[in-house]
Amino acid sequence: MAKSALLKSCFDLIHFSGAGRVLRPMFQGRGVIFCLHHVCPGGGRQTGFAPNSNLEITPEFLASIIESMIGMGYDLVSLTEARQRLVAQDASPTPFAAFTLDDGYLDNLVHAMPVFARLKCPFTVFVSPRIIDGTCEMWWRILEAVIAATPLVECQITGETLKLRSASDQEKWSVWKRLAPIVQAMPEYDQRLWMTELSARYGIDWQAQCRASAMTWQQLRDMSSNPWAEIGAHTLNHYAVSKLSADDARREIAESGTRLAGELGKPTKHFAFPYGNVDHAGPRDFALCKELGYETALTTRHGVVFSEHRDHLHALPRIMVSGKFQKARYIEALTSGLTGAMSNGFRRVNAG
Repeated sequence: MAKSALLKSCFDLIHFSGAGRVLRPMFQGRGVIFCLHHVCPGGGRQTGFAPNSNLEITPEFLASIIESMIGMGYDLVSLTEARQRLVAQDASPTPFAAFTLDDGYLDNLVHAMPVFARLKCPFTVFVSPRIIDGTCEMWWRILEAVIAATPLVECQITGETLKLRSASDQEKWSVWKRLAPIVQAMPEYDQRLWMTELSARYGIDWQAQCRASAMTWQQLRDMSSNPWAEIGAHTLNHYAVSKLSADDARREIAESGTRLAGELGKPTKHFAFPYGNVDHAGPRDFALCKELGYETALTTRHGVVFSEHRDHLHALPRIMVSGKFQKARYIEALTSGLTGAMSNGFRRVNAG
């Protein structure tokens, strides 16, 4: 059974058995922080070869999540307020929901922000400045474009020379599943060099790929001026910081916030780790964010937020919202806290 099908079965079991509703008071914690990427019409609904569609949801589904959280009695809060509640050890029984979006995509401005504004919901967009510059080699988009454009992918990777047929959608998916994990596991600088060489070989303009999907600096300023919006840092180059030396990680974390503050004219208080799972951000990186003065740092370690996270504000968990799981019952299961408890061995905090 495919992983996504297995997860859906798990979420269905939590929902239809009633376990999520019965056990929510025990496991839901103080609140939940959602992690999104793209919000666009038809997002996540594509058929055929669309490996990055899992990063997309529709504006309608975004609205339904917000409305569901209100219906379940959650307060919609900014990250700044979520932190204040944790630090103050606020004993309010009302849980909070905070919404975040990673990277700095144009659709966040065009399609997501109107939904947040209409429903009076605060949100934070974590931005990698090089994406806004149009100079970030977004390997996941470039690799998709290369595979989509050719019936045969020829490349050298990890010491092998590969010739991979990619004529049909099925073959393209097979090539993606073969190459994407290898590319993601590469050292960051090697990964970006390999991707630019591959894109040049197949006539893919990777900078155009980046510019087409990203906000401009003026558009980001427009978003930043919206009363519901907050802008956070996400490294300069969208690097997995745990794969960098301590000096390089410090520079990526620090300079992303400094650049954003200079461009937007306001301090950058929050940070999110690109990729953000246990392989891509760890205790060294949490300590760097604290040392560099960020009020919070967010991972994608799966889970809800508990009172104990007041001592781990730079390793906060999030709930990833995927285009593969655009049903209200899946959100109900994810926010119940049960999936996070199972993922973390029933530990409230996973910050090691």
